[in-house]
Amino acid sequence: MGASVEDSYAALDAARSHFADATDFTIGIEEEFQILDRDSLRMCNRFEELRDACEAGPLHGNVAGELIASEIEVKTGRGATFDEAARMIVDRRIALMEEAERLGVAIGATGTHPTSPWTEQRIIDTPHYRIVEGTLRYIAWRNNTFGMHVHVGIRGADRAMAVANHMRSHVPILLALSCSSPWLEGRITHLRSTRTQIFTRMFPRCGVPDVFADWADYDRYVRFLLETESIREHTEIWWTVRPHQSFGTVEVRACDALPDIAESIALAALQTALAARAARLYDAGELPPPDRPSDIEENLWRALRWGTDRGQIDLERRAVVGAADHARALLAACSPEVEALGLAPWLEPLEDLLQNGDHASRWKARVEAGEDMSAIHAEQVEITMASARRLKEVLDGR
Repeated sequence: MGASVEDSYAALDAARSHFADATDFTIGIEEEFQILDRDSLRMCNRFEELRDACEAGPLHGNVAGELIASEIEVKTGRGATFDEAARMIVDRRIALMEEAERLGVAIGATGTHPTSPWTEQRIIDTPHYRIVEGTLRYIAWRNNTFGMHVHVGIRGADRAMAVANHMRSHVPILLALSCSSPWLEGRITHLRSTRTQIFTRMFPRCGVPDVFADWADYDRYVRFLLETESIREHTEIWWTVRPHQSFGTVEVRACDALPDIAESIALAALQTALAARAARLYDAGELPPPDRPSDIEENLWRALRWGTDRGQIDLERRAVVGAADHARALLAACSPEVEALGLAPWLEPLEDLLQNGDHASRWKARVEAGEDMSAIHAEQVEITMASARRLKEVLDGR
């Protein structure tokens, strides 16, 4: 969610220079994990211990708190290329697992935990989260959710704003492919992304943002929020796509956390390709007008409710298309970016999601067929840990 800013106006004043100095298509990836009791696999409040262990080792500077003490975020920082960022996030996940194992806890990556109640989770004591809890109270307490965020460097503040406007339209298909939260507090919710419902429907300044004409328009909006004491810092703007004024990036915050790191990286690669394509179209004067928030919200509802089982609305043709067909069309449109940025090998794991659908739909079907959701979650915890080591072996062999 972000760290506290000492002087919010000074940070906003500096934003244009951050974007002016940004390098196109640098990449940062952030993954949020459940901290779990090793035996029961229920969420446990051991963030501070795990953070301190990580900070004393190779993860120094690359872990952060995410509201509750049973959650931890691992981040790459800035990768000069997608390949560098992808390899970093593999190494970071492995290092996190090793520290967790030494402490006797496990880590898991699904958008929500199937059974652990929010009443058992503690808010961490940091300046930023004291602000969040003090302002939101119940809304903050209920936000026991886990996602994946991708930062794409975009040079130029107006250009970044245009890319952010465009990326809003891609949020629903990115979510549909990533859905991994069909459960909450012991029940199948019949949503595929319960995380999205809890977070974007409860938090203020969340979900699909409005369209901003340029950076000056966005700057005026943030100043309005600060001047009216609606926010105290820009990190209290939690949209699914936002320009990150401190990093000179467009940050996409659409996806559920995924157990298989190869799939997580594949979705990050798709987001990178889409952002790079938007920048190319902007430079050529060919970027289409932004879609209305209400239209995008229709697709977002389809994604969080049905994942890939229900088609997406092609907003240009005003017709429903299959989610997999929609994703394939986007991949084809991004082929110049895929080639230029070397994304093809990283995108390969998307094929399983396109052929077989999102994981939440599969897990829901298994529970309805009689399987225990805790057993399915345990299987995903194992994948969370094993997939990184498996991919590391593959990468070391290349």
